[in-house]
Amino acid sequence: MAERPSPHSPPRLVDVAKAAGVSLATASRAMTGSTGVSAQLAAHVQAIASEVGYVPNSHARALAGGQASMVGLIVHDVGDPYFGEIARGVLRETESRGYLALISQTERDPRAELARIRALRAHRVTSIVLAGSGYVEAATEADIAAEVRSFTTAGGRVAVIGRHHLPVDAVLPDNAAGGATLMRHLLDLGHRRLGVLGGPPNLTTVEDRLAGLRTAFGAAGLDWGSVPVVHGDFTREGGAAAAARLVRAHPELTGVVALNDPMAVGALSWLLNHGHRVPGEISVAGFDDVPVARDVYPALTTVRLPMVGMGRQALELVLKPPAARPRRRRTGHELVVRDQEAVQGRVRLRPRRPGQLGGLRGHRR
Repeated sequence: MAERPSPHSPPRLVDVAKAAGVSLATASRAMTGSTGVSAQLAAHVQAIASEVGYVPNSHARALAGGQASMVGLIVHDVGDPYFGEIARGVLRETESRGYLALISQTERDPRAELARIRALRAHRVTSIVLAGSGYVEAATEADIAAEVRSFTTAGGRVAVIGRHHLPVDAVLPDNAAGGATLMRHLLDLGHRRLGVLGGPPNLTTVEDRLAGLRTAFGAAGLDWGSVPVVHGDFTREGGAAAAARLVRAHPELTGVVALNDPMAVGALSWLLNHGHRVPGEISVAGFDDVPVARDVYPALTTVRLPMVGMGRQALELVLKPPAARPRRRRTGHELVVRDQEAVQGRVRLRPRRPGQLGGLRGHRR
């Protein structure tokens, strides 16, 4: 059994090294997962550390210029299932690597993002994943960009998800191509009188998804100017409020495209509560394929992004040594068509259960 240090002081790494019969440098490499130590020896040192009650001091390690065992994750909204899935990917990867993740949210406020980055730096976190759309106007995040440059110049690492303007490694969702795929699907069903529920217009995610919809609509020889777009919060409540404005102003619509799934669910709720037959009278589609999309009835047709994988990729990038140029990892997308079957080039719904929501049907009008 390893000899325990004095009960009057917490065990130190030197105590672990002595008890394990290795040098201090070897003990340090074994505890941090560095190269140069065999897996068998690392497991032995870690077992001794656990036995004597040693807990690594990540703060001291960061101050000494080493790799901290904590990663900062900043998201727009922890209540949004899109970010919940991304966080799940980050957390799976941190746990497998022996890291901890410190999660905070900004509610899509650039000032809050800047404050969160500075707070993480103050806590000596050396790796940060910033998840969520950037801003259409690069000037909006100029202070954030300056803080990120300062952080990376000092040796910190940053990776982003869904942002264009920051000069760091990035995971870029397939937003524009996904929007084009969804629009082509709706046009194939026969929809021509469509409306869009967009999120905040200052976000690049909204701009990119709208660009995809617009490109496919125009490629079909149709006038995008005839498609009304109503912006709102990227939330269930925002979707309901935007749907109310859209449908009241354009009662002739046969389909509504929401630029994320929570907005789509809010739109479905509002439509049903106000006497609209969904999908018999009007159809609704979403974007992202968050878990709730498959739980509404009929389940929501949407564009699937690999959200868990996006979180994992971002974490992998932020823990890699920096490259000469920022790396870009672009995702794919998948159209998920639910509760429908093709019949002679048309689409019909499977039998509906009482109280079903959402879904799509073909319209040949």
